Amino acid sequence: MTAKKAVLQLSVHEERIRKKVLVTVSRVAGVTSIAMDDKTGKMTVVGDVDVPVIVMKLRKICNAEIVSVEVVKPPEKKPDPKPAEIVTFPVTHMNYPYQYHASYANSYYHPYANCGVMVDGPNTCVLM
Repeated sequence: MTAKKAVLQLSVHEERIRKKVLVTVSRVAGVTSIAMDDKTGKMTVVGDVDVPVIVMKLRKICNAEIVSVEVVKPPEKKPDPKPAEIVTFPVTHMNYPYQYHASYANSYYHPYANCGVMVDGPNTCVLM
């Protein structure tokens, strides 16, 4: 289905009925916007909806008639202007305090400061 703009003529005389009408129309699937003019009693419904279904639901609440139904054209997309150039700056040594540096990979953290590893033979390992 395509998006439609439907204008409905309603006979709404009370605020309570007006609220019921707005709630009923807003619960219909596909409705994107609702506008109501209280002076003339006209309601404009925009969306991907079936207009006779809305009118049948509204006739349970008040008198409702279809004034006009139009197909809404999607807005035309304007061509995007040429994207701006991305300027990059060279990264210098230690720009940020927590930046990774290759010298950190060569250091070894000793969990126990007093421990060391001694290798006496090819297959032996002694911890002291």
